[in-house]
Amino acid sequence: MFLSLTLIILLSIIIYGVFIKIHLPGLLAFIITGIILGPFVLDLISDDIINISADLRKIALVVILIRAGLSLDLTDLKTVGKSAILLSFIPASVEIIAIGLISPLLFDITTIEAFILGSVIAAVSPAVIVPRMINLINKKLGTDKKIPQLVLASSSVDDIFVIIVFTILLQIYETNTVELNQILLLPISLILGIILGVVSGFILVYVFKKFHFRDTLKVLLIFGWSFFLIYIEDYLPISGLLAIIASAITILELYPILAKRLTSKFSKIWVIAEIMLFVLIGAAVDIFIFKEIGLLALLLIFIGISFRSIGVIISLVKTKLNANEKTFVVFSYLPKATVQAAIGAIPLAMDLPSGKLILAISVLSIFATAPIGAILIDNTANQLLTIYK
Repeated sequence: MFLSLTLIILLSIIIYGVFIKIHLPGLLAFIITGIILGPFVLDLISDDIINISADLRKIALVVILIRAGLSLDLTDLKTVGKSAILLSFIPASVEIIAIGLISPLLFDITTIEAFILGSVIAAVSPAVIVPRMINLINKKLGTDKKIPQLVLASSSVDDIFVIIVFTILLQIYETNTVELNQILLLPISLILGIILGVVSGFILVYVFKKFHFRDTLKVLLIFGWSFFLIYIEDYLPISGLLAIIASAITILELYPILAKRLTSKFSKIWVIAEIMLFVLIGAAVDIFIFKEIGLLALLLIFIGISFRSIGVIISLVKTKLNANEKTFVVFSYLPKATVQAAIGAIPLAMDLPSGKLILAISVLSIFATAPIGAILIDNTANQLLTIYK
């Protein structure tokens, strides 16, 4: 295991350095590291790591959601509240439906598997979006109309929405039935997740103010509670992931000074979490399947993001955003990475006939959209957004 970790860290850093030099997202370097060291190429990653890869990916997702919640000030969303709600589910829904209907025409895949595929690749990427929106907030770019806050909030909920839809579709696949309680599970999970998260945030803030201890221990306490919220998802109709981000937002609202300090702590934790998340998804993918699906998969991804962009525009119809600002939000909704890395391998682990196909397309969607989205966000923000003075 230690040799594997050594190789993962060293090779990741080397490739990461090259990618940063040429202005490409570092997460792509980590995926390539996983592919090179994984079982389909050099096979140098220990089975001990591979066997717990699903848990490690979920831990990484928890980190990014906490970090997003601690950076999201709800008071900034009053002027764009309705748009944030619409952006939380309309673009993803449109993309899932489009992929669900079109992918059976391109691949040997059933309708339910096609919609599972759609739910895997529909989410936007916190790993790409969150740091960039936080950077724009610090620069006050677009903050006069709360555009970075809008994207940060809606994209975070978009991920939760997609993950819940993905879970419901897997349940439908396993039971081969569509029941009313499964349909009702989505809003119930969302509402209960928010309530539990807010209550958790109040309790954590009370503890932090009542008992004085180091921020490092506060981080560990938040982690421990977050893992418990993930655990109870298996037993109660509650979105643990939404509860996590809701509790982080509550901490920010009630204790903003602490939230700022904790954000810095979680940003440092994310460095190693990001490496493990994307290395392990790279290690899981069978690269030889790309020979069979390459062009068709790219076509499907392009169709999906085209419909997603239409969904973004629909969500912004009655806003005060001008054409340039709407274009920027469309660009911000292009990159995919974190959720695809976190759930892309689950269908394969469940022995779905299309599991390899779903994983391969999810990884390809990262390579196709993450660099394009990151480059567009970085290079158009100054032109499309105004500085708030």
